[in-house]
Amino acid sequence: MRYRLTFVVGLAVGYVLGTKAGRERYEQLRKSARQVAQNPAVRNTAESAAQQGRQFADKAYHVVSDKVGDRMPDSVAQRVRSLRERNTNGSGADDWGTSNT
Repeated sequence: MRYRLTFVVGLAVGYVLGTKAGRERYEQLRKSARQVAQNPAVRNTAESAAQQGRQFADKAYHVVSDKVGDRMPDSVAQRVRSLRERNTNGSGADDWGTSNT
């Protein structure tokens, strides 16, 4: 699914950049893309996918932590701790602009 989405986005960008249809067609495509992005079903799906990704990353973090244990250099361990503290004490949003709900 990810590759299909990437292909469609690449196709759209290529069309916009390569077309000779002009500004009118560009605005039409832009308006359609905005409507899709603002669709509540699309937004809910994207948010639930982001939440599942965060849950998977958290599980992976714990599995890796258990396996790596004390073998991780102190500088890396400190960096990971500071990033986790920033995310738990932060503003409730990640670097991608999505909420942590």
